[in-house]
Amino acid sequence: MVLLVLTGWLERREREAIAYLIEENCLLRRQLGERRLQLTDDDRRRLAVRAVRVGRRMLCEIATIATPDTLLRWHRQLVARKWTYPRPRSSRRGVLAEIRRLIVRMAEENPTWGYTRIQGALKNLGHRVGRSTIARILKAAGVPPVPERPTSWQTFLRAHWGAIAGADFFTTEVWTWRGLVTFYTVVVIDLASRRVQIVGSTSHPNDLFMHQVSRTLTVGDAGLLRHHGLLICDRDRKWSQHVRRLLGDAGIHVVLTPVRAPNANAYAERFVRSIKEECLERMIPMGERHFPGLCASSWHIITASGITKGCRID
Repeated sequence: MVLLVLTGWLERREREAIAYLIEENCLLRRQLGERRLQLTDDDRRRLAVRAVRVGRRMLCEIATIATPDTLLRWHRQLVARKWTYPRPRSSRRGVLAEIRRLIVRMAEENPTWGYTRIQGALKNLGHRVGRSTIARILKAAGVPPVPERPTSWQTFLRAHWGAIAGADFFTTEVWTWRGLVTFYTVVVIDLASRRVQIVGSTSHPNDLFMHQVSRTLTVGDAGLLRHHGLLICDRDRKWSQHVRRLLGDAGIHVVLTPVRAPNANAYAERFVRSIKEECLERMIPMGERHFPGLCASSWHIITASGITKGCRID
């Protein structure tokens, strides 16, 4: 009898304590107003542990900071974090940075190579890379597939390096008994060895002169183009179809640069710029006989200045 009275008294005291705490929480919530209560992860953990012990029915009566569903959800997330183990690292190793650069280089230097061809080339080098991995690497590097992959001018030069030369004209004002006369000079440069040959100069660059230029470049063992297969020229009308046919008969394929693209024949353009800036634009040749010697002396001035270092003139 005494035990029942004592138990009832304790339950009544607990209910009164709980009612007091609920009222105190309501007062505090009214003091906060519309401001949201900021809880840390540790606060949520402690509330979730207590909430699951109380149960949903009792939480509906006493919870004021958060709804019962929110408190129980915090507890489920806490349990999930406790029993979630870190995933084992994948045994598949990522493609090394060196192989990535090699794949991109193969695709850029060989525009006709597809994913399977690159995969075979890597296999010959001892690298086993999947076709889909190669496609993903090239896509990330901005390299399109084979049908859409253009051939760059740099790739073209590198592919034919050693068998390609560049030709260009430059003009010079020569003082003669008729006054100032414009002379046109043809220069050809071997891109690999930087060897330059001044083919000829004339005030009338007609078909007869260009025919002689073609013969000079391809004659016997003295022509600069005897070991070359490609000649880069601009779209000047002096390089007519007849002249290109003469060079083609000698085994020289003439490659015309795009319109308004001097960088496509950069080596010849740079030599012309050097010889004109360093000498020819600073003086006026006196007579036709003075002009060839002036070209040779201007070459020595350019070589001494180091602008066209590595070149040799003939």
